Amino acid sequence: MNLNKCFILGRLTADPQLRSTPSGQQVASFSLATNRKYTDKRGKVCEEAEFHNIVVWGREAEIAGKFLKKSSICLVEGSLQTRHWQDKQGNPRKTTEIVCEKLQLGPRSSGEENSIAESPELKDN
Repeated sequence: MNLNKCFILGRLTADPQLRSTPSGQQVASFSLATNRKYTDKRGKVCEEAEFHNIVVWGREAEIAGKFLKKSSICLVEGSLQTRHWQDKQGNPRKTTEIVCEKLQLGPRSSGEENSIAESPELKDN
């Protein structure tokens, strides 16, 4: 039995980058930061940050591009994927990212424009 599933809850490190493939499909990418607090052997409380690259496709990408901003809280459900390619100098490169299957937006401050509840695109879906 195999399972490739991850859940990440964190804050965006920058606004999502929204683009389209040549066939017209929307794709968004962004990075989420998650923090971990722990106590070391000496009793000192330490905090570490991890950064996760996220890729979102289709309608979820459009939603991410419209409603997510830097420091927004977001829950991502997806699977891990590692891509391999060559850079411009011909060097082999690779990156591991989470391919988002479900996206849940975190709470928004009351002063933010275009609240999700008021968005006509989402009311019809």
